[in-house]
Amino acid sequence: MFNLYANQLDPMEVVTVEQGILRGSTQNKLAVFKGIPFAKPPVGELRWQAPKPADKWQGIKKVTEFAAGCMQGGNPPSGKSEDCLYLNVWTPAQSATEKLPVMVWIYGGGFSFGATSEPMFNGVKLTEKGVIFVSIAYRVGQLGFLAHPELSAESEHHVSGNYGLLDQIAALKWIKQNIAQFGGNPDNITIFGESAGAISVSMLAASPLTKGLFDKAISQSGGSFGPTRTINYPGENMSSIEQAQAQGLEYVKSFGVKSIAELRKMDAQTFIPKQWSMPGGWPIVDGYVIPDDQFMLYQQGKFNDVKVMAGYNSDEGASFVWDKNPQKFIQGIQTRFGPFAPQLIEAYSVSEDLITRSARNLIRDVAFGWHSWSWARLQTQHGQAPFYLYFFDQHPVHAKDSPQYGYGSPHAQDIGYVFQQLDPNHAGTSKSDLQISEAMASYWTNFAKTGNPNGDNLTLWPAFNHQTQQVMLFQQTTKVAPVPDRKALTVMDEYFKWRRTEEGKSWANKPF
Repeated sequence: MFNLYANQLDPMEVVTVEQGILRGSTQNKLAVFKGIPFAKPPVGELRWQAPKPADKWQGIKKVTEFAAGCMQGGNPPSGKSEDCLYLNVWTPAQSATEKLPVMVWIYGGGFSFGATSEPMFNGVKLTEKGVIFVSIAYRVGQLGFLAHPELSAESEHHVSGNYGLLDQIAALKWIKQNIAQFGGNPDNITIFGESAGAISVSMLAASPLTKGLFDKAISQSGGSFGPTRTINYPGENMSSIEQAQAQGLEYVKSFGVKSIAELRKMDAQTFIPKQWSMPGGWPIVDGYVIPDDQFMLYQQGKFNDVKVMAGYNSDEGASFVWDKNPQKFIQGIQTRFGPFAPQLIEAYSVSEDLITRSARNLIRDVAFGWHSWSWARLQTQHGQAPFYLYFFDQHPVHAKDSPQYGYGSPHAQDIGYVFQQLDPNHAGTSKSDLQISEAMASYWTNFAKTGNPNGDNLTLWPAFNHQTQQVMLFQQTTKVAPVPDRKALTVMDEYFKWRRTEEGKSWANKPF
């Protein structure tokens, strides 16, 4: 690569950034830098604080190994630690003058898990298409999102929670300031992520704190356009800061202590969630990072009008239908959707005898499909930048259409295709899989380069149009198709409109 400091070291591996000199490694003609600190370790008094700028260092910092992932219930390949605010860079640039487009990956994991060291997130294949790939870490679980009155009192903005999102913003600021040293263009940055990473992308697109930090966004199975409610469900998991602080008070009491100061003295292992969902483990509407209900922000034109590409998978619901008993499944729908349950049960053909594909599609759409579709509609109605919507349905050709084999593409299946991590020698990998993977990687990197996914030898992907409402369908080949289940989505849309009425708000916030 290049050396901005001294000639005695390999020029492919040495870069000077704001904090000091970095030495990485080379891989497949790329310069790779793993474990770059972008903020101070959020430990001690900095636990449950907004991230602070990383300290400068003397000499040359070797950055050739992934840093530990953030504290969580999972077990990242690089281990886990409270000291976890690091990012990684893969760059094909040969000089600082190349100004290559930059793609910044935000991992998923329900805001409870995730790490940049997961093998699936290897950026080599994407960089081969002429982009710089960066992956960033952020705090998850209660260490990332706990709100509490004492923490709000400490803050100059009088809010708490959303530390994980502030980590992402701090990383983007670091990238904006330093990526030119790696041959990147600070004015051509695309953020992308899957699941919680994709939800983060939509939140960053609506946050006033990110203005100018990126100009394109890609959301894979994400979006956060539901209103707040007391009981959190997939697709409606936002709390108000008042609700979150009340939950935070109970959370602190559960440890037998009376103050945040006492909690800060406890070992970080104490805060590893013992179950998937606990109070304090999800972003909230705090009035600062997330000013308001995101749907309403878009209606008011209060968002970052950047180019967007977003979509979801055909069988997302398979990952979120835990009760296989049809009667109990229907009872769950009635509890969740209240007076709108009969309309949604009819629209999605929910049966009392079998949890059909349509029933799973209801869960898919309330958690992912409706959000992506609504984002596309809001962007095209209230913004100027184009929006490209997709639907991923690349399940095995030989799979039977039954609950045993699955009905389509489950949650997170698309990641391996985008990162081109499919094993061509695996018996389950078809020629079509490899073709779809190549097409997706090309669409994604084309979009990062120009804001338009189209290019040579690719099926033309039209920007979303509010009248025609088409998607790029990845289903054994690439083709343009209507938005799936649009009639049912309109019923879902009516439900969310009702949820924002006084009656709907009152119903959703009553105790169950």
